[in-house]
Amino acid sequence: MKIEEAIKQKKFESEFQKAHINILYTANWLSQSLGSALDPLNLTWQQFNILRILRGMSPEPATVKLLTERMIDKMSNASRLVEKLKKKGMVERQACEFDRRQVDIVLTEKGKEVLEEASQALRISTEQRFSSISVEEAKGLNSLLDQLRG
Repeated sequence: MKIEEAIKQKKFESEFQKAHINILYTANWLSQSLGSALDPLNLTWQQFNILRILRGMSPEPATVKLLTERMIDKMSNASRLVEKLKKKGMVERQACEFDRRQVDIVLTEKGKEVLEEASQALRISTEQRFSSISVEEAKGLNSLLDQLRG
């Protein structure tokens, strides 16, 4: 569906404004899709992002500072997200053996299991959402988005 149809707007100030709105609209559309895929697992996409970062760090622990630096959504409160994941039994906080002021965050077995389920759900969702473009088109899109961010 064209952006003009989706938001019922016929004219834009420029192609750049149209692209900007199109990216925002599409990001929201993808975010809603992601949320729908994660809802059955009682996860938000920000919590999923924390779990993925921790999996990527494994077997090394991560600090809240490191999680904040690596998160996709820089506006998220990593401390709050870690606390919610801790209450769900998906992560543990451990005292750092080298620096008592530092708290290390690690995935639990439950966190690993939920992350694997969530990853599978997102693979399916991503395949569905991106089925209308080819691998080459996806590469081109990635290149353009990287270029836009400079």
